[in-house]
Amino acid sequence: MKKFSIIAGCALIGLFGMGAAKKQVITVKGSDTIVILAQRWAESYMAAHPDVSVQVTGGGSGVGISALINGTTDICDASRPMKNSEIDKLKTRFNSLGVEIKCAKDGIALYLNESNPVNELSLDQLKAIYTGEITNWKDVGGKDEKIILYGRENSSGTYVYFRDVVLKGSDYAPATQTLPGTAAVVNAVSKDPNGIGYGGAAYAKGIKLAKVKKDAGSPAYEPNAETVKAGTYPISRYLYMYVRNKPTGAMKAYIDWTLSAEGQQIVSKVGYFPVN
Repeated sequence: MKKFSIIAGCALIGLFGMGAAKKQVITVKGSDTIVILAQRWAESYMAAHPDVSVQVTGGGSGVGISALINGTTDICDASRPMKNSEIDKLKTRFNSLGVEIKCAKDGIALYLNESNPVNELSLDQLKAIYTGEITNWKDVGGKDEKIILYGRENSSGTYVYFRDVVLKGSDYAPATQTLPGTAAVVNAVSKDPNGIGYGGAAYAKGIKLAKVKKDAGSPAYEPNAETVKAGTYPISRYLYMYVRNKPTGAMKAYIDWTLSAEGQQIVSKVGYFPVN
C-alpha cells in the first residue's frame, strides 16, 4: 500500500509538472522617460499573452545601456542614441553592434509652475538659463525672482540630449538641482513658483508647459502630436529600444507588437507620439 502511494504521488507530480508551462521572461531596463510607456506595454501584452512575462525597470538610459553591454537585460530603453564608445563595448563583449529600434517620438517639455507668468522661451534663453547666464525671471519677461533650476542626473538620456542640443555642449549651471527621475522634476516644479525643469511630455501633470521657439523671431510651440510630427517643435527626438542581436522568438513578437497599431495606440494614450 505504501509503495502504491509513493508511485501515485510521483505520477501526480509528473502530471502537474507537465501541465505547468514555463513562462518566457523578457527583461527591459533603462530610460526613466520611457518607463511609464514600457510598463503600459508590458501590462497590455502580458494580459493577452499569459505565457510571457515582461519585467520592466528604469534607472536611466545610461543604466540600461550598461545592462545591455553587461548582458543583464534583454532590451534597453534609451531616450538618446547609443554612443560610439558604448557600441564598441557591445562589439567587444558580444561581437555585435546591437540593433536600434525607434519605438516612439517625444518632445522634451519645459515645465513651469502654474503661477509663473512666463509662457514661452527661445532655445537661446533656455541655454542662458541652464548655463547660469540668466538667473532672474525678469530677464525673460517674468517676475523679479531668482530662477530655480531642476534637472536630471547624468545617467539620464534626457540630461545628455538637453545638454547636447539645447546647451550646445556647455555644462549645466552648478546651481542645477539634479533629481533621480522625471516625476521628481515635475513634483519639484509644481511646488516651486520660481522653478523650471525639463523632461518627457508624458509627465506633464500639475504644471504648465512653456512654449518653445527656435529663435527670437520664430513662433513658439508646445510639444504635441501635430508639432512633433511636423518637426516645428524645436526639441523633438526619437525614443529607442536596443537589443544585442536581431530579435527572435518571444522577444521579436513583443517588439513587433509595440510597433504595431495596437502598441502605438498605447504610445498616444501615455502622452508620447507614434513613430508610424
